[in-house]
Amino acid sequence: MSSTSGARHPLAPAGSAETAAAAPISDPLRDVRSLSTALVAHFAEHVARCGTLPGDALRGEVTTVTRTCLELAAGVLEGRDVSGKIERLQRAGADWAREGIPIGTIHRAVHDGFALGFDLIVDATGPEDYARLAVTARRLFEVLAMVDSAFAVAYVREHRAVVAEHHTAVHTVASALLAGHPTSTMARAGGLEIDESYYILALSIPAHAGESDPRVDGEVVARRKLRRVQSELARRAGGRALSLLSADGGTVLLPASDASTAELDELIAGLSTAAQVPLTATVIHAETPRIPEAAEQAHELLDMVHRLECASGLHSFDDLAMEYQLTRPGPGREYLGTLLDPLDEFPELLETLRRHIGNDLSRRHTARLLGVHTNTVDNRLKRIGQLTGFDPAQPSGLWYLRSALVARSYRKAERVRIGRPDTMVASSAMK
Repeated sequence: MSSTSGARHPLAPAGSAETAAAAPISDPLRDVRSLSTALVAHFAEHVARCGTLPGDALRGEVTTVTRTCLELAAGVLEGRDVSGKIERLQRAGADWAREGIPIGTIHRAVHDGFALGFDLIVDATGPEDYARLAVTARRLFEVLAMVDSAFAVAYVREHRAVVAEHHTAVHTVASALLAGHPTSTMARAGGLEIDESYYILALSIPAHAGESDPRVDGEVVARRKLRRVQSELARRAGGRALSLLSADGGTVLLPASDASTAELDELIAGLSTAAQVPLTATVIHAETPRIPEAAEQAHELLDMVHRLECASGLHSFDDLAMEYQLTRPGPGREYLGTLLDPLDEFPELLETLRRHIGNDLSRRHTARLLGVHTNTVDNRLKRIGQLTGFDPAQPSGLWYLRSALVARSYRKAERVRIGRPDTMVASSAMK
């Protein structure tokens, strides 16, 4: 039907004369006492009937907060200052977060309350009030956003405070264990349990590609990488892992009662996925009193893995015991370190040998990494045998060449070990 009067529809867009002149409708929200009682009864019946909220909270705090929400809604609709109401909601949200009340329960109650309140406003309006109802609906959406935001901010703040407190306790206990200090008192204070033995992981975290991207802040990329690793570690270890980590690596103590050697490989794979870079780790199992010694040994092993350019992933002491022993100072190490001197004039041969051994003697993998054909790898290995007198194709020759490579790597200047326990303890104490 066409209009002959030129009158606008009652729900015309904002800016029309009718809508601009319309005032929000807040009368149905003025009876705060009776309305809050009805809303709390609804919450008890439909929102928190499984015992999420204690009885005292329903009778006292929830009723008070419900009144605050109603007063806030009326205040916004009537153009009054509501900053004090928002602060009151944030204080209540922090209290409920500390009591362990799920934020989903809070949001459900808020949304139910707004739906019931809006129903009351709709019931109190007639056809002539549609323009005012449209304005009221828009303003109530603003109020809903304010209330949701107030509770969300409170929960996030409280969560961060709890996480920071737990993080401090973990750092304190981990530092004490790595230093060989008594930990019982501080562990109890932090709500932590000390296991009889641990898997000590020395962890190396390479740089993410974004850390060297000039278009972004490399430090921010590194921090995000570390947070992803810490989050994944907490998830997989159920919060019981003790760690001292930086963006480059560090030390992780896993209670032996909660993990198995088979699960450790999956853990490193999961942490690599979270970090978005391939992690390298070494592991040693030790009784709790032996943690300082075992941690130092694990990082020495990690240093050796890097020197030998081994593949990423988890490396155990059992797999590298021979190589580790060869790194100990003495005439044997000095002699073995000279066996590869004939290759000094042929750096491509030395690199081929290092890659070949580091890749578990996989010719195909070595060729791919070097960007050459597998026949080239074979020819280089034969040349190595001719120059050194040890044939890489023979077990005895390979043993000497591998031993020489290990010993030779320690003839160079010592490299600072990544995440060494004493360094990590000192750095964490400065934060």
